[in-house]
Amino acid sequence: MTPICVLGSTGSIGRSVLDVVQQHPTLQVDALVANTRWETLLDQIRECRPRVAVLASEQAAGKLAEAVSAERLDVIVEAGTRSINQVASDPHSQVVVAGIVGAAGLESALSAVRAGKRLLLANKEPLVMCGDLIKKEALHAGAILLPLDSEHNAIFQCLPVEVQRREVTAIDAGVDSLVLTGSGGPFRGYSVKQLEQVTRDQALVHPNWSMGPKITVDSATLMNKGLEVIEACHLFDMSPESVEVVIHPESVVHSMVRYKDGSVLAQMGSPDMRIPIAHALAWPQRISSGVSSIDFVKLGQMRFEAPDHVTFPCLTLACDAFKQGGTATTILNAANEVAVDYFLQERVAFSQIPGVLETTLSQCDCSEADDLETILYADRQAREIAHKIITQETTAA
Repeated sequence: MTPICVLGSTGSIGRSVLDVVQQHPTLQVDALVANTRWETLLDQIRECRPRVAVLASEQAAGKLAEAVSAERLDVIVEAGTRSINQVASDPHSQVVVAGIVGAAGLESALSAVRAGKRLLLANKEPLVMCGDLIKKEALHAGAILLPLDSEHNAIFQCLPVEVQRREVTAIDAGVDSLVLTGSGGPFRGYSVKQLEQVTRDQALVHPNWSMGPKITVDSATLMNKGLEVIEACHLFDMSPESVEVVIHPESVVHSMVRYKDGSVLAQMGSPDMRIPIAHALAWPQRISSGVSSIDFVKLGQMRFEAPDHVTFPCLTLACDAFKQGGTATTILNAANEVAVDYFLQERVAFSQIPGVLETTLSQCDCSEADDLETILYADRQAREIAHKIITQETTAA
């Protein structure tokens, strides 16, 4: 049996993980972690029978504990950030799925790394905010980092085994560059003027993937692709100049690897997160994901286009932040989380998001990102400044 801890079990990634786990008796849910959705977590406890369940909210955990007691379910209920970090590093679990959205998932992912776990990274933020620190801690503790993001998992699958095992670098194995594909989001082909009129509801309708609201908005702004460039650079030890972004509306080719001999290897599959999840859970073996294979005759065609950096400047902002180094990517991520949250509340326009990020980056102090305290300070400072920028603009309007 392989005991698994799922951080963010009630989100879209967490639910997909549990769907795959339930198909395989050799995989066992040891711990489930969620934010506030105690009723959904209760359903998961009934189905998966974990040893422990943790909620970030004390109030929600109290309600869950009452329900668990009433039904005589054999599960430990805990609450709070400290408990989340403890369960992420608990020796009972061999595999930890990092599926908590945003910067909120950083400390628990770092706790799992420091405990030497096999960490399946579904959230980009740990590597975006402090990729060098995560990699250093992983090397020290013997932790294994496996990407769950469909694009990075695709690249991982296209790399030689010795690169997957980090025995040699991708460059030494003959890799020339990486190609990250993206659907282009719901506003592909829009002009800058058209983006000024888009609504929250329009932004939340992704053409191919079923995801949470924050990542869906990031997909619409192309910030998601920018964060993926940063993550790819950290995961595969590449420079931004060696990571190409290509718009692929069908979302069938999830990413590619170019080799020095001119070969290009691509990983393909239906746009369903259960495929990379099954791969990472079983690596280096293969197990069923429950997803049907592609019917190429029905697919018919595949298109590839260059991204529009002018209309969607978030992609360039992300690459520039990585090149700047230090806490620049932490600042970028924090400002983006604030701006997207305001947009989802319909308190800022979609077209204003890139401006908030750029202004925040210009007003924040950037320093070396060599310890967690510095990174968390940069995150807090950026959020305060982004909030101030938005409220000032709203007041002036």
